[in-house]
Amino acid sequence: MKRSSPNELSKKLGVSKGRALEATIKADLIDAILKTLSKQQHTHAEIAQKTGIPRSAVTGILSGSLQKVTLDRILKIIDAVGLTAEIRIKKAA
Repeated sequence: MKRSSPNELSKKLGVSKGRALEATIKADLIDAILKTLSKQQHTHAEIAQKTGIPRSAVTGILSGSLQKVTLDRILKIIDAVGLTAEIRIKKAA
């Protein structure tokens, strides 16, 4: 399924472009985690132990909830499953 761009998401939800971009970044990072976890045998409890994030929060993040999910927590999970995140910035068109 094709994901909406931050601009499209901003218009659909009536939120700022910055909030839409943040949601898109979080969703992309969580998607990368889930793809990696499908190849590994980590439990939510193991990830919670490695990251110091409560297991219930790990479960919420990995089930796609973006409410009260910080990039800091997502990046801790990225590290715990053996991934590295990169951010590229470019001039707006």
